[in-house]
Amino acid sequence: RLQLTESGGASVRSGESLRLSCTASGDISAYCLGWVRRGEGKEREAVATIGTDGTTTYAPSVKGRFSVSRDNDQNSMFLEMSSLQPNDTGAYACAHGLLCGSWYPVVNQGTQVTVSS
Repeated sequence: RLQLTESGGASVRSGESLRLSCTASGDISAYCLGWVRRGEGKEREAVATIGTDGTTTYAPSVKGRFSVSRDNDQNSMFLEMSSLQPNDTGAYACAHGLLCGSWYPVVNQGTQVTVSS
């Protein structure tokens, strides 16, 4: 398993953009990667995934506004978020697994994104 470190969270206003980064402790090329978020009082949800072949999936609530990418040479994953809304507020953490959706336990707190109206 890898250790993953998130960065890039901030407080922004509705309509603004942010770029989150996730850096791994080792080679990510064999893993599906994903971004999960937990809003206050909400269950954790997967917002975007990217497979080893670059195939991406998005939660309906973020489709068209968020874009996930990976750079295996840098052992990193990114989340470009645009047209941010207050409902996007939460702690964003990165996840990994040999199969998309079958994540190893996500133990990080993540990076906080707060969107105000």
